[in-house]
Amino acid sequence: VHTTNFLFFVCYRALIFPLLIREGKPTPFFTFVLALLFCIFNGYLQGRSLTTYATYPPGWLGDSRFITGFLGWLIGMAINIHSDHILRNLRKPGETGYKIPRGGMFEYVSGANFFGEILEWFGFALACCTIESLAFALCTLFILGSRARQHHK
Repeated sequence: VHTTNFLFFVCYRALIFPLLIREGKPTPFFTFVLALLFCIFNGYLQGRSLTTYATYPPGWLGDSRFITGFLGWLIGMAINIHSDHILRNLRKPGETGYKIPRGGMFEYVSGANFFGEILEWFGFALACCTIESLAFALCTLFILGSRARQHHK
């Protein structure tokens, strides 16, 4: 289940999300390469951890840590996907300029997409209870937290 959750998000983010994006600012090649290397390393680390080293007691899927973590992951992913949808539809084709997103979690937090992804990966970390998943959640918090702060300003 843990690996399936991780693979589902990676497939969404790597295959579906890019196809939904309209024209935008080009991504610098160096940034693209760094993001690709991070995703490859993290994917390997998470996959190796879950398939080789992580062991769970019988009944783990009914444990409150797994259930709470899975719900956090699911809610975070829903917030992330919905927020991405709102952001993609802020401007009509050909329109430029800054617009403040409205609706969904944007009514409560200015970086709803970042909030959703942070919640998602802390939920994943709780459901997996591995040091690797916690490390990824903390990296996500620091990286996306700083981006959210920049966007808010």
